[in-house]
Amino acid sequence: MKTSFLEKKIGLLGGGQLGLMMAQAASDFHLTPEFLDSDPKAAVQPFAISHLGSFGDYKTVLDFGKQMDLISIEIEDVNLQALFELEALGKTIFPQPQVLEVIKSKANQKSFFKKFGFPSPDFIPFEQSKMEEMKEFLPAFWKQNEGGYDGKGVLKIDSPTDLANIPNQTGFLEKKVDIQKELAVLVARNQTGDMELFPVVEMVFHPTAHLVSYLKSPADISAEVESECRRLAQSCIEKLEMVGLLAVELFLNTDNQVLINEISPRPHNSGHHTIEGNLTSQFQQFWRAILNLPLGKTEAIFPYTAMVNLIGEPDFVGKPKYQGLDEILAIPGVFPHLYGKGETRPFRKMGHVTIVAQTLLELEQKVYFVENHLKITA
Repeated sequence: MKTSFLEKKIGLLGGGQLGLMMAQAASDFHLTPEFLDSDPKAAVQPFAISHLGSFGDYKTVLDFGKQMDLISIEIEDVNLQALFELEALGKTIFPQPQVLEVIKSKANQKSFFKKFGFPSPDFIPFEQSKMEEMKEFLPAFWKQNEGGYDGKGVLKIDSPTDLANIPNQTGFLEKKVDIQKELAVLVARNQTGDMELFPVVEMVFHPTAHLVSYLKSPADISAEVESECRRLAQSCIEKLEMVGLLAVELFLNTDNQVLINEISPRPHNSGHHTIEGNLTSQFQQFWRAILNLPLGKTEAIFPYTAMVNLIGEPDFVGKPKYQGLDEILAIPGVFPHLYGKGETRPFRKMGHVTIVAQTLLELEQKVYFVENHLKITA
């Protein structure tokens, strides 16, 4: 077995909750990746070497990367100029800077989908000077080009009067789709070109915060729809020529057509259930992919799995209090994962709960119990 990867000095840009779970998975190989984050209390800090600095700053990223053999990310909003320069210096960077250049901007993503014929909702750049054209495109969603996440940077625009709510930031209007289900699939690809896909999951979104409340696997979809989801994900990572782990978020519209919503070049919220639910977790698969190791098999261990996001309760800001933790820990097949964030805010992701079950009814009962008993206040 190749063991040279054990000697690599690995740097990650970003040290939030994804970095935390990346570090936990890296420990299986006794790897000690180093993380760069501007938060002095970044979630990864107790479990890995952490450097204080901005992953968006050119010089900071350049200096950090020069110390590393392999560089990766846990967030897209990084300084690309520095990564391109590090690549020119011979540093290995996965996912590659040219991939991040496509995915970092949601408008670039839409252009990529259009170029390669991937089905995706129609869109037009938002321009104040062409307001009549903007009005004719409604109903739609306005999406911020860069920096949006967990529902931030997204506005529902149903009528011309809603256009006044759009901030003075670069973005586009995406045509509203009649959605039957929201789905996601994770696909990994290593340098050799080997690929493995995880089972398609079904996501249920928070009605106002526009972030995932919970997801369940397998998705309640036909074999034909599942096959199309997998085809699109595999084709997407191939067209990008990406090495790493790609999350592909999808819409199933009311005509049973599958459309690509967005893509993320890293471990993703839609894959957290794999920690307990699948033969290989998404975090283990991430390391296998960027280190060019054999990819793990992704079959589910249990018939049904779910992931419930733990988000801060409305009207609470401050040091988090986890109410109901004892009650959910008493339930077999329920696994809380807390991110250790020092402050809770309304709808802030503070952790997640993985759930495994033998029947769909059992899964739904556990999801309901967790959602109604575990609350994060201050």
